[in-house]
Order: sequence, then structure tokens, then C-alpha cells
Amino acid sequence: MLTIGMNYQIIPGKNAEFEKVCNAIIEKMDGMEGHTKSFLFNDVNDAQRYLILSDWSDRGTFDAFIASDEFRSVTNWGKEQILAGRPSHDFFEH
Repeated sequence: MLTIGMNYQIIPGKNAEFEKVCNAIIEKMDGMEGHTKSFLFNDVNDAQRYLILSDWSDRGTFDAFIASDEFRSVTNWGKEQILAGRPSHDFFEH
């Protein structure tokens, strides 16, 4: 089992749009092979900071997801219109 912590800093005023897109992606991931569950969190001390925790069966299934055209199109859109900086990912194997 692998948990990924995906950390995002977004542009002020883009919260609703970011949350809408993230929730749609999480819904799509629910049916993906190797994906167990994901949750979106917002930092109570900094409204522009978000964390997605995502559980996967193994690193290969997660890598296949982030290499997909669909994921790439969302990340390109985010870079241009939503994100205030480069996201970071933390990997926790258990």
C-alpha cells in the first residue's frame, strides 16, 4: 500500500474552482485500478493551501495514473490558471 500526499498552493480567489476540479478527479479515480481512496483537505491556517491524500495499491499504478493524458491535461490547466507554485508530492509506503 502506498499513500501519496499531494501539496498545492493556489492563487487567491481560485478555491471553489480548485475544489470542484479536485473533487471531480477524485470521483473518477474511485473506479481506477489500484486506487483505494482519496481525500481533499484545506489548511485551516492558510486558505490557499490544500492537501490530497491518496491511497494506491502500489507505486506502479500511481505512476500510470500521473502519466495519463487526462491527468496531464488537468495539471497543465492548473499550472496556467490555478496554482501559485509547483505542487509537491510525498510518498509513504506501508
